[in-house]
Amino acid sequence: MIKNLAENYIRKTKNKDFKFDKNLTTSLLLNFIVHKLFSFFRSLKFLRFNQRGKLMFFGKRVQLFNKKNMRFGNNTVIGDYVKISALGQGKLELGDNVNIGSFSQIIISTSFNNIGRYIKIGDNVGMGEFAYIGGGGGTKIGKDTIIGQYFSTHPENHNFSDKSKLIRDQGVSRKGIQIGDNCWIGSKVTILDGVVIGNNCVIAAGSVVTKGFPQGSVIGGVPAKLIKNI
Repeated sequence: MIKNLAENYIRKTKNKDFKFDKNLTTSLLLNFIVHKLFSFFRSLKFLRFNQRGKLMFFGKRVQLFNKKNMRFGNNTVIGDYVKISALGQGKLELGDNVNIGSFSQIIISTSFNNIGRYIKIGDNVGMGEFAYIGGGGGTKIGKDTIIGQYFSTHPENHNFSDKSKLIRDQGVSRKGIQIGDNCWIGSKVTILDGVVIGNNCVIAAGSVVTKGFPQGSVIGGVPAKLIKNI
């Protein structure tokens, strides 16, 4: 009975073809449900502040800065010890059914003298633990994209051409990063400023992406290169 109810809920909210593994016991499922209830209760303070009528789940010690500039979709899941900062010219937006792994940081900007632009993450995006998403020049991640652990985006570069000044005093340039829909990004991938990734792309684990690739590309390496088209 409990399995059927939980299965039906997941099919309606996340995956219409979902089915529990036959080896999953009822006691394990109950343990998971209790964990989710605690996560839901942690989110209530934020829900009252800004996001009424939505179902969300927060892990332990989630930190939120500038809540008024955040827009979270329904069924948002934020893991333990995640830090989210919406200090930006634009908003920090998470779509429906977004899952942010534990120990991740979603940060539009840390600079009060040159505030960053925005971060937009589409519906049904899943992101592994220890991710870092910067939004200085703007970062957009398309819907249905799945992302491994230790992923990072860096949509700005430090200027360094003036030898008479310290690099830290020369400011930054910003172009932004865009990642398409339905991409698979492996663990420990780094994406640098100015990169545009098309829909339906696959990026191999450990890649450093320094330039854009069209839809249907499989890429990998340091720096990342085209491996094949799909």
